[in-house]
Amino acid sequence: MRSVLSTFLTFALAISIMVGGAVPAFAQPVTATLPGLAGKFTGTRPDNIGITEGHLAGCPTTPNCVVSQGADADHAIPPILYEGDRTVARANIINILGVVPRTKIVEQTDDYILAQSESRLMGFVDDTEFYFPVDEKVVQVRAAARMGESDLGVNRRRIEQIRLAFNDLTKRTAAQ
Repeated sequence: MRSVLSTFLTFALAISIMVGGAVPAFAQPVTATLPGLAGKFTGTRPDNIGITEGHLAGCPTTPNCVVSQGADADHAIPPILYEGDRTVARANIINILGVVPRTKIVEQTDDYILAQSESRLMGFVDDTEFYFPVDEKVVQVRAAARMGESDLGVNRRRIEQIRLAFNDLTKRTAAQ
């Protein structure tokens, strides 16, 4: 049931982006951190965030991270593939991130985007990176929790939902 709901939300977000309408109420940012916990679990941004020699950082040994470049089997996730123009792919990722609940873009360049997502109740912060290599038709991705041992698969699911929304948005844009 949770998977069906997650898929529905992803498609609803993608459709709202495409038609240019308001973000549905269920996708509006919700600041519902439990009283007294605001800011307690944000952690600090790791110093290995960003692109080094054409690669995103690898994952630590903890299971709260996924990356599309040079990962072991437990941390590997496929990059997001696209056809066409890199600037359009980048714009699509920015549009999608704009409707992902409790997520904000904190850094961006022509080939890189860093977003932060905050969990609803506890306020845990995850860093999600998107790298757009000039010579490839892929978006390399990395998502990692700043704190804790496990994220219960949240970062992997977030990337997969962004991938679904990206693919749907790309198909609908091409059809227009």
